[in-house]
Amino acid sequence: MKLNRVKEILASKDEIRVHYHGVPVWIENVDDASGMAFVSQRGIHDERRLVAIEGE
Repeated sequence: MKLNRVKEILASKDEIRVHYHGVPVWIENVDDASGMAFVSQRGIHDERRLVAIEGE
């Protein structure tokens, strides 16, 4: 997923469905400098994963 799209999803007041390798996830936050985001599997927010985000 592109960095700009991740930012749009985080800024949206609507719930946008996101999948990571086929698994529904919730994007918690994104670090612009590293191009990484913390995601957690929907319904299991205590298990966070750091994933790479594509550039612009």
